[in-house]
Amino acid sequence: MIYSYGVPIPDHSSRSLCDLFSLSGRRAVVTGGASGLGAQIVRRLAEAGADVIAGDIDAARAAALASDVAAATGRRVIGCHLDVADTTTLAAAADRAIAELGGLEIWVNNAGIFPTTGPAIDVADEFIDRMLTVNTRGTFAGAREAARRMTHGGVIVNLVSTAGFKASVGISAYVTSKHAVVGITKALALEFGPLDIRVLGVAPTVINTPGVQAQLAPLRSAGLDIDQRIAANLLGRMGVPDDIARVVVFACSDLAAFMTGSTLAVDAGSLS
Repeated sequence: MIYSYGVPIPDHSSRSLCDLFSLSGRRAVVTGGASGLGAQIVRRLAEAGADVIAGDIDAARAAALASDVAAATGRRVIGCHLDVADTTTLAAAADRAIAELGGLEIWVNNAGIFPTTGPAIDVADEFIDRMLTVNTRGTFAGAREAARRMTHGGVIVNLVSTAGFKASVGISAYVTSKHAVVGITKALALEFGPLDIRVLGVAPTVINTPGVQAQLAPLRSAGLDIDQRIAANLLGRMGVPDDIARVVVFACSDLAAFMTGSTLAVDAGSLS
């Protein structure tokens, strides 16, 4: 199918870099927004001028974060319950952006799970189903609910992973789910382009978050110097959440206005 693209996107060459970077007047939803990568993405979006809904399965933590970010930035920031495995909560968060913030121009599919799989031959159906429900269907459904409400265009950013481009032993179900998110990003960019909605992926390498530290604890207990191994990349240190949040803000801004369908690797060279 060939899509008809109506009016082309504007040429932003005459605008200043500060203006292109600003998210002032835009409204955003971040899934998994109460901690880790999501919390820092909420902070940076608000700092760039956006009003933000931080949706998370831990509603109390999301509300506390929202209060802190609102006080620090002066933006409207709302915490709410959101479980990406329950599509009704995705729709509710999108509707809340319309009702309480006045619109929706940015949606960040950040929520995901990273439990180690173990040998693929031993993986249970229930484990596979949970991984695909959260990481894959949650991303697809979140993007769909956002696009239904982006009546004047917008940007959808999907958090992928370097595991979306390479395989590792012991995390086969996770690798499967994230390869699928790369495909979702490409397919929805094609379908949503005529609606003036850009779709981009951001693929982090291993980032120092509480969730990642919990996953690495057994390796440390086994005597592996896992931190040294992770830091042995081309840039010499382990990534932190702000390394990812800055790229997400770029993807959401008009600095990236001529980009859609691709996934930006934030990988310290690990995919090189």
